[in-house]
Amino acid sequence: MSAFEEYGILPEIGQMLEEMEWFLPTDIQAEAIPVIMGGGDVLMAAETRSGKTGAISIPLLQIVWETLRDINSGKIAAGQSPKQWRLSCTDRSNGLAITPDGLSCQSKERKKWHGCRATTGVWDWGKYYYEATVAEGGVCRVGWSTEQASLELGTDKFGYGYGAMGKKSHNKRFQSYGGKFGQGDVIGCLLNLERAEIGFTKNGISLGTAFEITCEDIRHVNFFPAVALHNAEMSFNFGDTDFKYPVPNGYSPISKAPHGKVVINPNTGSEGDSHVSNPQPNAPQAIVIEPSRELAEQTFNQVQTFKRYLKEPEVRVLLLIGGVNITDQIEELQRGVDIIIGTPGRLDDLIANGTIILSSCRYFVLDEADGLLKHGYMELIYRIHKKIPKITADDHRLQMIICSATLDSSEVQNFAESLMHFPTWIDLKGEDVIPDTVHHVVYMIDPRKDQSWHWLSRHVQTDGVHALDNVCPGSDTAESLSEAVKRLKGEYTLNAIKEYNMDRAIIFCRTKLDCDNLERYLMQACGMQYSFACLHRSRNSRERKVNLAKFKNSMVNFLICTDVATRGVDVSGLPFIINVTLPDEKSNYVHRIGRVGRAERMGLAISLVSTVPEKVWYHGQWCASRGKNCWNTNLTDVKGCCMWYDEKMYLAEIEDHLNVTIQQIDKNLKVPMNDFDGKVTYGEKRLNTGTGYKDHVEQLTPVVLELAKLEREAQNLFLKRMVVQ
Repeated sequence: MSAFEEYGILPEIGQMLEEMEWFLPTDIQAEAIPVIMGGGDVLMAAETRSGKTGAISIPLLQIVWETLRDINSGKIAAGQSPKQWRLSCTDRSNGLAITPDGLSCQSKERKKWHGCRATTGVWDWGKYYYEATVAEGGVCRVGWSTEQASLELGTDKFGYGYGAMGKKSHNKRFQSYGGKFGQGDVIGCLLNLERAEIGFTKNGISLGTAFEITCEDIRHVNFFPAVALHNAEMSFNFGDTDFKYPVPNGYSPISKAPHGKVVINPNTGSEGDSHVSNPQPNAPQAIVIEPSRELAEQTFNQVQTFKRYLKEPEVRVLLLIGGVNITDQIEELQRGVDIIIGTPGRLDDLIANGTIILSSCRYFVLDEADGLLKHGYMELIYRIHKKIPKITADDHRLQMIICSATLDSSEVQNFAESLMHFPTWIDLKGEDVIPDTVHHVVYMIDPRKDQSWHWLSRHVQTDGVHALDNVCPGSDTAESLSEAVKRLKGEYTLNAIKEYNMDRAIIFCRTKLDCDNLERYLMQACGMQYSFACLHRSRNSRERKVNLAKFKNSMVNFLICTDVATRGVDVSGLPFIINVTLPDEKSNYVHRIGRVGRAERMGLAISLVSTVPEKVWYHGQWCASRGKNCWNTNLTDVKGCCMWYDEKMYLAEIEDHLNVTIQQIDKNLKVPMNDFDGKVTYGEKRLNTGTGYKDHVEQLTPVVLELAKLEREAQNLFLKRMVVQ
């Protein structure tokens, strides 16, 4: 038995872990796996290479496999209904109150609509009915919606409602239908999936067909009883007790909906025997969102490895990222998928158009949540989360796992609290420290002192923020000095490469444009001596994958990239890092330079820091194209897309965060070795773990001799006094 099996992990997974030489769980795995296996929400933070991906993937994979096994064996019915139909206490607006039995709801809000759906929906074939009674005046709307619909029923194309003002509503189209209703009236809601129609009754009298359902594939869409209230109260009867009015001919109470689909005899059109159906192929049980393609691929590869010995049934895992032919991904979805690992954009697209169905989703995982928030995915995640039923058809509550570089951020905390259900906090990050195998230094670039930028025959193509500014040699305007910094940073990057004869390094730039410009400059300056490759979001998926593989295999000397692109990138034995620009987040500095100094090998990180503010691009949410072909060089305070970047301030914040003063080096970029632990070769293990033994012996020899002399004199004096006595 492996150590993991003591946590309840399947022997099949344990066998694979042993082959990977994972003999003992890491700290984060020991903390997280039991909580996730027990059904709890988890909010975690841990160091890079702490085993976080395994802590998420191992229990997730096991629970999904066990669910599939039980469905196949008939122990549970796929898509089975809970014991009692009720209104969802989680899939609702904040201003809507629901009684403990889930059969009544109330909203006292006078200015806004609030709504909710039932915990379970129906799909495929059949004719279903439920009753809703107006218990207290106000305005209300009742009907049917899919899991994609807004909770304000009838205001989008996924919801169909009938309101108290005598209007039917769908996709914001309000049309007269059925007359007004109010307190004491009973509205019957009819769903005919055989004819793709929705209708209503009022106090037992049929009002006729209200809507023809327009879904492209009605058989793969779940329809939920739904309600929206405006200072009103309603009660519901889904059929567990007698209805007030007779059920219309041919319809069944929705509580009697079969657990699986109803087979229709194609010859007679009559219902056959109901049977347990398999889950819909494009309805995954788990969704994992990663901030970058590289991280998504890394997680996908680990899950594929972990599941090698899980057979009958097979867990189908899909990698869903941009830059890949979407038609191929849709085809794979239609063949069947149980776990989706992907990036936000592609996921959102396929969920929005109904290609991915969320009705069976039980696990929602957000990895590197701080990175997702920083790059503007908060609203997208809220949108996806809103569409996932908070209680699944088989009565399981949605389980969430959120990982972040730090749990100290109020933004991450507020985000997690708005989505999660009493999460367990697992914070193993601790304080950021720099390993003693890493030498990190800064060179302060001062364009007022270093005038070489005036006559550089070749310099890096800059980012164009000063295209409309009058910058010229000899000028000391803020714009001219900013342009000078951009030129000098390219030159000093080249100088650092030459000074240390670097043949392998990651070079960090602030933006994708900076990466492209620096790559072009270094390729021209170095000719065939070195090779360079870029890694950022604007490069297509195939190019990024190829570039990273080449760098890992030492086929490319230098990888030029942004912060986001390197999340999840792990390169062993890396000797050098160059920060062309300091990051604006302290944690990203530690994340960057943590790429060197691994496996007890020495690493050097050089940061080029400007002493003057530098004008840079900053495309916020106000930028219509989010930076694509945008050349608005105005500052953000006048609706522009540029800002002043103060690296001295960011350096001070990093030093304060690490509680150190980072060594500054001279223009020659040489690192004074005697300030560290003797002479080292970057990329190799340190030969002497002390502080230069031979040198210290030579330095201490005179002192030792003097101490020996004093010791002899003291002993002689002691003996003389003993003789006198």
